[in-house]
Amino acid sequence: MTSQSQGIQQLLQAEKRAKDKLEEAKKRKGKRLKQAKEEATAEIDHYRLQREKEFRNKETNVMGSQGNLSAKIEEQTTEAIRNLTSSYHRNMESMMKKLLTTICDISPEIHPNFSPAV
Repeated sequence: MTSQSQGIQQLLQAEKRAKDKLEEAKKRKGKRLKQAKEEATAEIDHYRLQREKEFRNKETNVMGSQGNLSAKIEEQTTEAIRNLTSSYHRNMESMMKKLLTTICDISPEIHPNFSPAV
């Protein structure tokens, strides 16, 4: 009976060691998962920063071009305003004469469709 008791004790100890090894493996697995998650987060942050930097560079290139376009459009607008103003000053006098002549010189005529009542 003593050998049976020793066998049971050995089985219980073996079971306890196996249980401890399982707990240890679970802890290692948990640590590894946590470490993998941290590594993935760091990698994602690095990738995000890299993509944001590329985006900012492209945005700067495009906006810089738009800034040049804005300056060109401003220059063209100023030139167009200058041309219209000079055209206005050149043609104002003659247009005023034509307008006044048209308004003031009235020559009464009978309309061709008018038929006098008999």
